[in-house]
Amino acid sequence: MARLEHVTAGWIEQSRKDYEENRRLWREQQAEAAAMRQEYERRSRETDERWRETDRRWRETDERFRETDERFRRTDERVDKLVLAIGELIRRSDLQNK
Repeated sequence: MARLEHVTAGWIEQSRKDYEENRRLWREQQAEAAAMRQEYERRSRETDERWRETDRRWRETDERFRETDERFRRTDERVDKLVLAIGELIRRSDLQNK
C-alpha cells in the first residue's frame, strides 16, 4: 500500500509539474502572439501610411502634368497666332512690293 501511495504521489507531483509547465508555455505563447499581433498592426499602419503618401504624390504629379499640358496648350496657341501673324505680314509685304 505504501508503494501505491508513493507511486500515486509521484504521479500527482508530475501532473502538477506538467500543469505548471503547460501554463508557463501557454503564457509565453500568448505573449508571443500578442507581440506578433502588435507588429502586424504596426506594419499595417505603416503600409497604409505609405499608400496614402503614394496616392498624395500621384495626385500632385497628375496635377503638375495637367498644369504643364495647359501651359503647352497656351504656348502652342501663341506660336500658332505668331506664325499666322508672320504669314500675314509676309503676304502684305509681298502685295505692297508688287
